[in-house]
Amino acid sequence: MMSDLPALQSALLGIQRGLEGVNKNASQIASAKQMDAENPADEAKPLVEMLENRNQVEASAKVLKTVSDTIGTLIDTKA
Repeated sequence: MMSDLPALQSALLGIQRGLEGVNKNASQIASAKQMDAENPADEAKPLVEMLENRNQVEASAKVLKTVSDTIGTLIDTKA
């Protein structure tokens, strides 16, 4: 079964974790406490982390596409 492939599982987990991180960062940015932060570094941290999480989602999506393309090629070869 395709869902048993470790690369596929890793890609999906990476996407999930990245999206969870983006949601957490967005919540931190939007919170009233964050808006009242006196230290600009406190405001910058969730923004930087959001970029990191976005990069994780993008990288994991590329892995997912590669797995999909490889499986497609294998199926085409077998047919």
